[in-house]
Amino acid sequence: MADMDDFNRGVIEEFRANEGRVGGPFEGAPVLLLTSTGAKSGERRTTPVMYLPDGERMVIFASKGGSPSNPAWYHNLRANPSATVEVGSDKLDVNAVVTSGEERQRLFDRQAERYAQFADYAQKTSREIPVVALEPAG
Repeated sequence: MADMDDFNRGVIEEFRANEGRVGGPFEGAPVLLLTSTGAKSGERRTTPVMYLPDGERMVIFASKGGSPSNPAWYHNLRANPSATVEVGSDKLDVNAVVTSGEERQRLFDRQAERYAQFADYAQKTSREIPVVALEPAG
């Protein structure tokens, strides 16, 4: 897990130094920094996540590369839906809403059309990948 922490730390530093632009596997993709509150620890944690713009909302996908379990940030948002996102040089407070049914499928399909790896992630896992809408707070 330390390798992933190091990778994320590097992406976060690059994101903040370049007003939201990052290279590597995220090159050219819409990326935000999600800061959520740990479900168990209560600590604030920041994670780089690809997102899909949807009106005023930013939609994120708990794919975790198609692994059998959901990412920690998803559990954190379920426990504490209030979060902060950084997009470009902007920082805003959001509320996380887990989508379901037709809406979830529509959003996931849109992301998979744009980025084929999301379709691959869905094939690799038996779980339904959660789709979370981040809505502006207030």
